[in-house]
Amino acid sequence: MATITLPAPSNSALVRVGDVDNRATYLSFALAYLFGHGAAALSKGSDPMVSLPGWLPMALLGIGLAVGTVQATLAALRAQRGADSPDILSGKLLGISWASAFAALFLAITGITSLLDRSDLQTVLWPTGAGLIVGLLYLGEGAARRNVLHYCLGTWLALVSTGALLLGTPGLFWVLTLGGGGGYAVATVLERRRLAARH
Repeated sequence: MATITLPAPSNSALVRVGDVDNRATYLSFALAYLFGHGAAALSKGSDPMVSLPGWLPMALLGIGLAVGTVQATLAALRAQRGADSPDILSGKLLGISWASAFAALFLAITGITSLLDRSDLQTVLWPTGAGLIVGLLYLGEGAARRNVLHYCLGTWLALVSTGALLLGTPGLFWVLTLGGGGGYAVATVLERRRLAARH
């Protein structure tokens, strides 16, 4: 009787096509939250701890988010290599959903602040609304990619961002700094473990 020996699957076969390595993205966003929202927490409110130019917290946040967005885009493009047409279409639709969601957020915040004649509300609505949108998008991406860590991070960000609204300034910025930035930091560590377990 002849025995057929099959080769063991390679490590690359164990990694699902379309799987995204989010470590650089999570780290960039953790630093953006830490420095951007952290600077706002220190410099906002009735009795700020430090005096900073008003543009600095937003600039720090924006730079970190821009780096993270580039990292996320590159990771998503790498994940599509070798993917079949339905997976590529899913990736494209998920990417487009980011633009749609933030356009809707812009319209909502602009409408609310105009209707109430309270442009000062943008200071609290943009950081919390953006966290809510990112969290909800992560929920969808996590479900589509079967990535439980991404899904859980999305849940955390959505809850932390909207819960922060209960505190006003500077409290909401502390919540975003510690809760949002901390969530991204923990996800960075767990992402390394998730990827190692797949190999």
